[in-house]
Amino acid sequence: MIRHEEFAAESASPARLTEWWRGASIYQIYPRSFQDTDGDGVGNLAGITERLDYVASLNVDGIWISPFFTSPMADFGYDVADYCDVDPIFGSLDDFDRLVERAHALGLKVIIDQVYCHTSDLHDWFQESRKARQNPKSDWYVWAEPKPDGSPPNNWLSVFGGPAWTWDAQRSQYYLHHFLSQQPTLNLHNPDVVTALIEAGKFWIDRGVDGFRLDALNMGMSDPALRDNPAHPDSHGMTRPFDMQNHVHSLSHDNMVAVVEQMAEAFRSAGGRDFFTIAEIGGANPHPTMVKYTSGQARLSSAYSFDFIGALEASAPHIREVVEKWPDQADQGYPSFAFSNHDCHRVATRWALDGAPEGRAERLFALIQSAVRGVVFVYQGEELGLTQVEVPLEQRVDPEGIANYPHDQGRDGARTPMPWEHTQRHAGFSTGKPWLPVDPAHTANAVSQQDNDPSSVLAFFRTGLNLRREQAALRHGGLTFIDGPASLVCFQRTLDKVATALCAVNLGPDPVPLSALPDGETWQVRLSVGLEGDDYPETLPGFSGLIAIRS
Repeated sequence: MIRHEEFAAESASPARLTEWWRGASIYQIYPRSFQDTDGDGVGNLAGITERLDYVASLNVDGIWISPFFTSPMADFGYDVADYCDVDPIFGSLDDFDRLVERAHALGLKVIIDQVYCHTSDLHDWFQESRKARQNPKSDWYVWAEPKPDGSPPNNWLSVFGGPAWTWDAQRSQYYLHHFLSQQPTLNLHNPDVVTALIEAGKFWIDRGVDGFRLDALNMGMSDPALRDNPAHPDSHGMTRPFDMQNHVHSLSHDNMVAVVEQMAEAFRSAGGRDFFTIAEIGGANPHPTMVKYTSGQARLSSAYSFDFIGALEASAPHIREVVEKWPDQADQGYPSFAFSNHDCHRVATRWALDGAPEGRAERLFALIQSAVRGVVFVYQGEELGLTQVEVPLEQRVDPEGIANYPHDQGRDGARTPMPWEHTQRHAGFSTGKPWLPVDPAHTANAVSQQDNDPSSVLAFFRTGLNLRREQAALRHGGLTFIDGPASLVCFQRTLDKVATALCAVNLGPDPVPLSALPDGETWQVRLSVGLEGDDYPETLPGFSGLIAIRS
C-alpha cells in the first residue's frame, strides 16, 4: 500500500475550468497569533512573510489573512478605522507589499478580509456622520429615532449581547450595531457607501491581492422600516439572546443582491476574471442567502457559513446534508467549506471522536477536506491537530467570551499563538509575553516536532492536500454520495462522467461495509488511515478512512 508519507504526485489532467480558486485549498492566517518578529507579543505581517515557506510546504494554493487594518482593536481588527492602511501593531504597507511579493514568488495567492457591514466608531466616516443629521455622511450609517419612551427603535439584538442599538447624545439618535457598540453598522442602502467600499477594495487589488473574504456580508443591509424580529420558533436551550430571534428583518435584505453584483463586477474589472470573492454568511438558515450571493456569473465566486465550524459534533448525515446542498449546477453557486476558523472552537475538540486513537480524528477530517468538492479552508494549527484551549477568565480578551462567561468560552481558545519550536520560549511565537497564552499541550504538537515526522498529522495534511492538488477529479470533479451506515461519509468524485476518485470515512467505532465500486475497474487506495494494503476493502474498520483513485 502507498502510505501517505510515500505518496508520489502524479500529473493532473488539464482543468476543465480555469479559475485558480475552483477546488483550491486556502490556509487561514490569524495575524495576531501566527508569528511575532518584534517581541511585543503580537504577530505581524513580517512574521507571516517569515513563515510563508512553511505555508507553501502544506501544498495549499493560497492564504487568507484576517484583518490587519488600522483599528482601535475593540474587536481585534474587525472594527476598522482606516480601510487603506496597516495598523502599526502589524507593520506597514511596505511590510504588506513584501508579504504579497514573497507569497506570489512561492505560488501562493493572497486573500484578505474586507469588513463591509460596519466600521469602527473611530472611523472618519462615523465621526462625520454623528456630528449632525444633515451633512455629506449623515446617512452613511443606520440611525433611528427612539420610541416615545426613549427606548431603542426595535427589538433587534447584538451578537455580543444586549440591544443592537446605542444612543448617541451628539446626534440625539440611536445607531445600529450588530456586534459591539464600537462597530456601527454601515448603511449599504446608500450607493455612496457602496462606492466608497469598492474604492477601498480597489486599493488592495492595486497592491496585488488575489481575492477578498467579505466578512458577515449579509449583515450589511437591514429592513429600512426597522420592523421587530419575531421570536425563534425553538429557542429551548439557547444561551445567547441573539439566537432567540428569527432575524428576518435585521439580516439578509433582498436588496443586498444588487450590491453584491455591483461589488463583484467592480472587483473582477479591477483584479481580473478569476479574482476570488467569498462571502461569510451567518444566521439560522444561511443557505438560501449563500445561493443568492453566488449564483450565476455576475455575483460572488463562493460563500461559506457556520454549518461545519459551528457544529458541536461530527455527524456523517450532517456532513452529507451540508455538502449536498451544493449540486454541480451553474445556477446554484460554488461552495466553500471550513471545519475551523478564528471565531469557533477548533474541530479537533468539537468533533473529537470518543474512543478513537490519538490523532485519528484529525486525519479523518483531513481526508474529507482533501476530497470534498469546492474551496476548502484550513485554519492555522489545524494541520498540527491543535485542540481548543481553555483560557481562564482573567486571561481572556475576547469581548464575546467575557460577556457570555461561563456559558461560552468565546473565541480566545481558537486564537492562541501558533507553536513553532517546542524547545523555545513561548513555542517560538514571540520573545515577549504573548497577547494570549501558549497552551503547554500545544508545544508537543509544534511544527518542529512534526515537520520531519512522516507519521505526523502535519505529514498527513501535506499528503492529502497534495493529492487534491494533483488529482483533477478531486479538484474539479462532480460529487455524488453513496448510501451506507449512519457513521459513514462516502462519496465519489466524477470527472467527464467517469467516477475517478472516492472518499470513504467511518466516524464510528464499529466496522461498516462499503458499497462495491463499478465492476471491471481498478481502484487503488492512495491515502488512508487505519487500513492495511492498497486494495479497496469490502469493510471499513472503525475510525478509519481512505481516498481511492481509479488507476
